[in-house]
This record gives sequence, C-alpha cells and structure tokens, in this order.
Amino acid sequence: MSGRLQDRVAIVTGGGQGIGRALAEGLAAEGARIVVADVHGAEEAAASLPTDSIGVRVDVSSEADTAAMAAAAMEGFGRIDVLVNNAGIYTTLVPKPFEEIDVPEWRRVMDVNVLGMFLCCRAVMPHMRAQGDGRIVNIASGTPFKGVPFLMHYVVSKGAVVALTRALAKEVGGDGVLVNTVAPGFTMSDGVLANPVQVEKLQEVSVAARVIRRDQLPGDIVGAVVFLSGPESAFITGQALVVDGGAYFN
Repeated sequence: MSGRLQDRVAIVTGGGQGIGRALAEGLAAEGARIVVADVHGAEEAAASLPTDSIGVRVDVSSEADTAAMAAAAMEGFGRIDVLVNNAGIYTTLVPKPFEEIDVPEWRRVMDVNVLGMFLCCRAVMPHMRAQGDGRIVNIASGTPFKGVPFLMHYVVSKGAVVALTRALAKEVGGDGVLVNTVAPGFTMSDGVLANPVQVEKLQEVSVAARVIRRDQLPGDIVGAVVFLSGPESAFITGQALVVDGGAYFN
C-alpha cells in the first residue's frame, strides 16, 4: 500500500461485487476510507476491506437513496473526496436487435446507467464544493466509441456517460472538482460469468480485437480509477480513458 489516498473518503456505487468491488478494494489498498453503495452485498463488501468502511443499500436511480448515501458518508467520515460512479445495468442484458428492446427495459437501463450517475453526482456535489476539492470517476464503456451492435440501450447509455462527464467537468471545474471517465472493454466480472449468452457471444471476439490478447479482468480497471482519484491526475478533467487492452485507440 502506497498510501496515495490516505484518509481520503471514496464512495463506490455498485461496489458490492464484480468491477465495483475490485475498485473498492483498490482504493482501500491506497488508504482510502470507503463507502460501498449497492442494492446487494454492500455491508458484506465493506466489512472485507482493510480500511474504515461502511456499506449502504442504494438504488442509484432513487433520489432519496442517493441523498441518503451522501448523508451516510458525511455522518460516517465527515467528508466526500471521491465518487466512483460504477453502478449500472449490463450483465443481465441479453444481446438482441434494437427492434426487440422493449420500452420498459430501455427506460430501466437509462434510469440506472444515466439518471443514476446524475443523481449521485448531484448528491455529493454540495460537499465537494464546500471542500473546494473532489474527484468524480464515471465508469462508462468502450462500446460507444466502437458502435457495438445488439445492445443499443446499453451503448447509448454509456455514450451519455461520456457526455455527462464532459458537461459536468466544465460546470464544476472552477469549484475544484475534477470529473473523468474510465471506459473498460468487455470484462470477465462475476456478473458476466453468470450470463452464458454474453460469454458465448462476446468473449472470443473481444479478445481477438485486442492488442493484448487475453481476457480483461476487474483488476485491470483499478489502476486507472486510482490514478484519476489521486494526486497525480490533479490537472486532468473532462477526459475519457479507454482501458480495453488496445481494442480501441482513443
């Protein structure tokens, strides 16, 4: 542990499992105190971390839940330094032509993947502004850069995350809050491994498209998020960092 984030307070949404849990562990390994926010497994994940951590049950598409998440962080630790917006719907989706995506599924993806990030950013912003300092790292995807077919609602939602990042970075940069995006490739997370259709359709083609020809794992994303949360990235905002083994050059 280098302690680059010693005594910083980081909220990780979707931190109960998969990529989010790996990110929470990586931030904690650098000394950050963690608020794990998830609809399932938040308290269990928080209890496993090596630094002071709390778990909060949060549906990010709920305005009340996201406000309670920020309040819990302030009550527990007195500050919010980092927000990692990782919660999203992907691993339960079945690839299909866009004409077969029904309206309720489209709306649910947008509610969690886009509205959820907006609500989380809005909930923490007063505290970051009051400190004159803060980092927001939004987890997007490499798919909107490549135009991946058969997951249109997901691809559109992650394109919106990139746009949200750029707009918010312009709006809050003067308050000392930096906002960036990390865009992973197809990652063999717990949720993906539980979806055999996604594994069958996307694993081999994803590996074949990369310069680094192996599966992407949750741990491959940690370094980028830690970097954008720490002191080395103090002059970087509004950017999208694609972490996909060289499948797309941004």
